Amino acid sequence: MHPTIYMVASGRNGTIYVGVTSNLPRRAWEHREGLMDGFTKRYGCKLLVWFEAADTMEAAILREKQIKAGSRAKKLALIEAMNPGWHDLYEQIMHG
Repeated sequence: MHPTIYMVASGRNGTIYVGVTSNLPRRAWEHREGLMDGFTKRYGCKLLVWFEAADTMEAAILREKQIKAGSRAKKLALIEAMNPGWHDLYEQIMHG
């Protein structure tokens, strides 16, 4: 699996969490099942709404920091460009 930056949300235009992982299918499942204690569990961020692969984990972490430092509007723009319907992309990553 490749290093991946991702966003999970509580719903359309809801609370957004930005994270990084080396195993997106597993991490997305953990969020869906509420197994990730902390922010995402507290705010119900279960929908995988955006992701982007990186060449290295270092590059993924830098991109994650860049996205986290950006405005909410910039996060929404990334999501809308890839996933205008705010669909849960979990099935897509599981089944191609």
